[in-house]
Amino acid sequence: MTDLFDVLSPGAYTTVQDLGRFGWQRFGVPPSGMLDDFAGRIANMLVGNPDTAALLELTFSGPTLRILAPATIALTGADMPFSINGAPAAGWCAVPVQPGDTVTVGMAKSGCRGYLAVSQGIDVPLVMGSRSCYVGAAIGGFKGRPLQAGDCLRRGPGEAGHTTRRVPAALVPAYPPEITLRAIPGPQDDFFDHGLDVFFNAWFTVSPQADRMGCRLQGPVISQIEGMPQSIISEPSLPGGVQIPRDGQPIILLSEQTVGGYTKIATVISSDIWRVAQALPGDRIRFERIGMDAAHALYHRQASLLERIRHEMKLPEAEQRSGGVAPKPAAVDWDSPEVVDKLIHCLYQT
Repeated sequence: MTDLFDVLSPGAYTTVQDLGRFGWQRFGVPPSGMLDDFAGRIANMLVGNPDTAALLELTFSGPTLRILAPATIALTGADMPFSINGAPAAGWCAVPVQPGDTVTVGMAKSGCRGYLAVSQGIDVPLVMGSRSCYVGAAIGGFKGRPLQAGDCLRRGPGEAGHTTRRVPAALVPAYPPEITLRAIPGPQDDFFDHGLDVFFNAWFTVSPQADRMGCRLQGPVISQIEGMPQSIISEPSLPGGVQIPRDGQPIILLSEQTVGGYTKIATVISSDIWRVAQALPGDRIRFERIGMDAAHALYHRQASLLERIRHEMKLPEAEQRSGGVAPKPAAVDWDSPEVVDKLIHCLYQT
């Protein structure tokens, strides 16, 4: 293990995360992990790591870090200004850094969460099979808490060889202020009649009460059928479940909750959880009803896209850190077959 980062400034809320801690929910331990695992997986791909490698999840604004050892880093996710020694660096691109460099990640311009990966991964102890930080129980990550000034992070063992990989600007996802989430009705959709119509036809606003446990929305009241109970016997919950508490304002559950006793009107599909993770307070959300077959198709399409990126994404040698600028995010329909065509004909050239 090698000392890698001295934390000069931690940013608003920076934690170590990986893909999550699974198999412990029955004991009240949530999975945690990257909220936008699409951006997180790509960050790890860019620096040559496996999907399971730990990285930094940055919320609203990023840290300032002093580099202590040679490494390759990559920043994905929210559109955050990114510089090395004061010079703009490219996001969604593998970038080499050397001892003495200072890496600064600023306030998000769009989106909420960024992902900073480093070659060989962030080295923190495994807790219940994961390096993810769960602040609620002070476990995992770096001492079970968000980073603080003065912390020193290590990377895993191995060479910090530089890779030449990037995501073309045309394929960098945008994080617009108006978001459509695909959702499947249920499991308690039979508690609603008119409320179900309101849910799938209204716009809601992301409230400031949004964190890694859930995203609370504000909008028209979602009413239950008269006489139905306002709550249910607490049952296991999963990311994407949309609870309707007594005030009728939806809460989209995320990765740090294990049980809930409010009725769940619908479930956001797993392929869209990253959209929730990138929503800022004040952004607007609407829900689109889809069926299970369509949800499965979207899941497999996203998995196929990630596999193609993993095996074939490369950057010409001339496009290194020098002179690089962060690509401007473009609006991309990640579910469109045309995206795969672009990957084949534009990105994946051997």
